[in-house]
Amino acid sequence: MSLRSAIALFRGQREFHVDLIGRRRVWFLISGVLIGISIGALFFPGVNLGIDFRGGALLNYPNEAGVSVEEVRRELAGLGHPDAVVQLTGEGEVRVRTESLGNERTEILEGLAEQAGLQPSDISVEDIGPKWGEQISVKALQGLIIFLVVVSIYISLRFEWKMAAAALVALFHDLIITAGVYALVGREVTPETVIAILTILGYSLYDTVVIFDKVKENAESTALVARETYAGMVNLSLNQVLMRSVNTSLVVLLPVGSLLLLGGETLESFAFALFVGVLVGTYSSIFVAAPILAVLKEREPKMAEIRHRAERRETVRPGLRAVPAQQAAADEEERELVPASTRPTGQARRPAQARRKPKKKPRSKRRRR
Repeated sequence: MSLRSAIALFRGQREFHVDLIGRRRVWFLISGVLIGISIGALFFPGVNLGIDFRGGALLNYPNEAGVSVEEVRRELAGLGHPDAVVQLTGEGEVRVRTESLGNERTEILEGLAEQAGLQPSDISVEDIGPKWGEQISVKALQGLIIFLVVVSIYISLRFEWKMAAAALVALFHDLIITAGVYALVGREVTPETVIAILTILGYSLYDTVVIFDKVKENAESTALVARETYAGMVNLSLNQVLMRSVNTSLVVLLPVGSLLLLGGETLESFAFALFVGVLVGTYSSIFVAAPILAVLKEREPKMAEIRHRAERRETVRPGLRAVPAQQAAADEEERELVPASTRPTGQARRPAQARRKPKKKPRSKRRRR
């Protein structure tokens, strides 16, 4: 491919001609492998839930005394918290994540402050009980379920239930893989992460709706479906909107990548979830949702009949002219699939004899005066 052709494709001035639907088994295999790895990561090592979900205490204070992680762990073990997670941040602070402090709050703060040469008031404390964390988890799950239900109803009314089923499979695909990536890299799941995941599910749905809208538009052409089959029509629609989806994703990934690199610790978790989700959502809209829709629609009796007729037409060897009787039968089958209301005026079905052009009558000689 020349540079000029690549630029034309990128700008949308030319369309792709790639058999994406015909290679759907390859895309399904890739998605299956990714989902398997993600599910395995959810069990081992598991998702690193923040204290907002499982409850606990988060302590932050400046490391002015230059204490080490081991020294802080020994101090916490002596105070009854041997399983505390201690980290030294790049900003010269000590971060401690442990169980809820409870009645030992004052004793723990005084012990850590004395070790670091600070006052207990200099330690930032975020203490969340297990009941509060459980409520946050339940609310997040309820929000996800309500979102999926509303999405199903919307797509079923806007398009049809098979498109809704394909879109839901793509959404679950995005959710599982994004959670698996979080488990693999060990990032902490916070309420900001849940907001980011709901955001990327909405973005993935938007990308899927754009593709399905093009499919619906092309499906209105009965002649196109009869010639290309439904799967071929979906493949044509994908090629027509492929660069639109890719360019939209690039426009979103550029600012999100900037937040991921330069946004600092506050926005890093949110940006990471968005970055992973946009990538996975773009993939699922093109390589998961559309092929699943093609598979579901091809099982309908009418679409299956169209596919069988297309396969029979392809049995004629390329380069050879079809026998007139076979060509006439194929043309008749294709006309059967196109309703009379969609044919141009004067193209309604008529007997073969009536469709023949009448022979021109010889001109009569002009009478002499």
